[in-house]
Amino acid sequence: MAGQNSHTLINDQWIPLPDGRRLAARVWMPSGLGPFPAILEYLPYRKRDGTAPRDETTHPVFADAGYVCVRIDIAGSGDSDGHLKDEYCEQELDDGEAVLEWIAAQSWCSGNVGIIGISWGGFNGLQLAYRQPEALKAVVSVASTSDRFIDDCRYMDGCLLTDNFNWSAQLSTYQARPPDPEIREDWREEWVSRMQGLPFFGAKWLCHQTRDEYWEHGSVCEDFSRVTVPVLAVTGWADAYVNTPLILLENLNGPTKALIGAWEHRYAHLSRVNPSDFHSEVIGWFDRWLKYEQNGAEDLPSYRAFMQEHFNPQPVSTPRRGRWVAETSWPSPNIRHMNWYLGKSALTKSVQNGTVTVATPAHVGNAGGNYYAGMLAENELPGDQRPDDALSVCFDTPALDDPLELMGRACLTINFLVNRPVAQIVVRLCDVSPDGVSQRISFRAVNLTYHGNNETPETLSPGKLYSATIKLNECAHRLRKGHKLRLALSNSYWPMVWPAPEPVILELDLAGCKLDLPIRSVGVETEAAAPDFPQDHPILMSQILRHPDSTVRFETLPDGTFVRENEDDLGETRNPDHGLVSGYRISTRYSIHPDNPTSAKIESRWQFSCGRGKWQTEIEIEGTMTCDRDNFYLTRKLRSTESVHKSEVVTKEWSESIPRGLL
Repeated sequence: MAGQNSHTLINDQWIPLPDGRRLAARVWMPSGLGPFPAILEYLPYRKRDGTAPRDETTHPVFADAGYVCVRIDIAGSGDSDGHLKDEYCEQELDDGEAVLEWIAAQSWCSGNVGIIGISWGGFNGLQLAYRQPEALKAVVSVASTSDRFIDDCRYMDGCLLTDNFNWSAQLSTYQARPPDPEIREDWREEWVSRMQGLPFFGAKWLCHQTRDEYWEHGSVCEDFSRVTVPVLAVTGWADAYVNTPLILLENLNGPTKALIGAWEHRYAHLSRVNPSDFHSEVIGWFDRWLKYEQNGAEDLPSYRAFMQEHFNPQPVSTPRRGRWVAETSWPSPNIRHMNWYLGKSALTKSVQNGTVTVATPAHVGNAGGNYYAGMLAENELPGDQRPDDALSVCFDTPALDDPLELMGRACLTINFLVNRPVAQIVVRLCDVSPDGVSQRISFRAVNLTYHGNNETPETLSPGKLYSATIKLNECAHRLRKGHKLRLALSNSYWPMVWPAPEPVILELDLAGCKLDLPIRSVGVETEAAAPDFPQDHPILMSQILRHPDSTVRFETLPDGTFVRENEDDLGETRNPDHGLVSGYRISTRYSIHPDNPTSAKIESRWQFSCGRGKWQTEIEIEGTMTCDRDNFYLTRKLRSTESVHKSEVVTKEWSESIPRGLL
């Protein structure tokens, strides 16, 4: 890694906006004579403490490679002016364009700016590219989406995800944190103002239950032709956002490459699952499009993927088995389609007759892991699927005589009848080893009232025969000889998916049911140019005051209610640069009765502490979500204190009843 430590850091840079507000930034400046191209990372997760450890592993490396790196807190977050009213609002994107213009106009900048980001930062990189600002020349978007309604943490093909509630609590906790008094003398006034103006994000999102204008905003799939700058789209198979890279690859007109590793919801070099060299990928991409070096970045294979194989799946991070493969173009001529047909507990080579009933208990899904696996705690990945398989309706192939490689999105077509007007189906594809261990390859949850129409869903008529084709999430997986492929179906996926309002009996007409598999067959492999092991990178040597610890407990109450409790202590650390001490604790309790989906309940508590010396602050956000057949009921309470005496600053409560429509 060239030029180690050949940069300077500006810790507190103010960036003016046209209306007089200022955004807080950290700037890493390369040594030598400029001007230099710049890399922007623009998100609300607090440069001062929130992402500081992660920022220290990326921006110094990019600065040493000849880039001015600018890490900015979105308005209303960290030490920046203003209020954050929602995700990706118009003000945020207007500010983003103003920031790009400001950076490009600085004497130290060549006028070429790239954006890098994961999750929120990956989203707004694509969204700003959609607006076509002149200074933006390239994007590296990690773990993002092109469609905010069907492929984000609120809804999945019309199913309500419980992360609508959980992420709302997390975001509220982030936004309730105070600015740093060392940066802002008016920190307390600003802190109180932010808390008093804090919206109930989850309730707002739950009021938009169809793909309306609210979700169209910020969804680049509305007009892919508007994204013309080069895009490197990155994600990992342990992450939730596995579909976006190939969607972008298939639809963008500018130079686009897709890179999918084994990683969870983290930058690849920080992954606990098969970490890889992220820096060289980013620097190579930006060297080509911001410095105009002829380094062959555009000649890389269109799609590079880690082809997984069966391993012993655990909720905690364990190494993945597999190899890197590449496709020079996508869709690839190396992919053919193979049909398997649903029979009685089996996948067969010929069409079958008869019916199969899917009527599973409401608590199926506890082996499914978290939606944002790996973002917070160590125990969030999907484990052995046998507990969920035992509660589901499963269809297995015979033991395979030869290895089988899947690459792409499997599609399940079903002909079905239901006995209720609202019904869900959850589809899982699993690799079952000879000793019975079941590993999830892909899955998808679908609200059948929304199928094929996310704008105007319609109730189902009991007894009427319907047909649906369900596209599972992207995958790249090699089943070894002797393994079985399993299709598992259920009516629920708790606690990731909020269940339908009534128990459902879904009857499959087997004559109209088939599984279409994308089979990869290659004579001579293309050189994968796979990411290497992570290179050395700077580390923020935070003082650990309390080590992280996470536990998951399961309990069945006397009345049959199934309970899952997560206790996640994310630890407490002191930043060595400015002494800020911060710590997190999260408690989440999920409960549901297997026979009663309206018994579903989430209770959560988020606690955050932040201070230095005599300046001490604490935030606690508690909330619940319940339902009946007609409505959702959400509560939230914010309580903040200051000083070692924990004097109350702001207490605020919300309570919302929201009609559940066809959810």
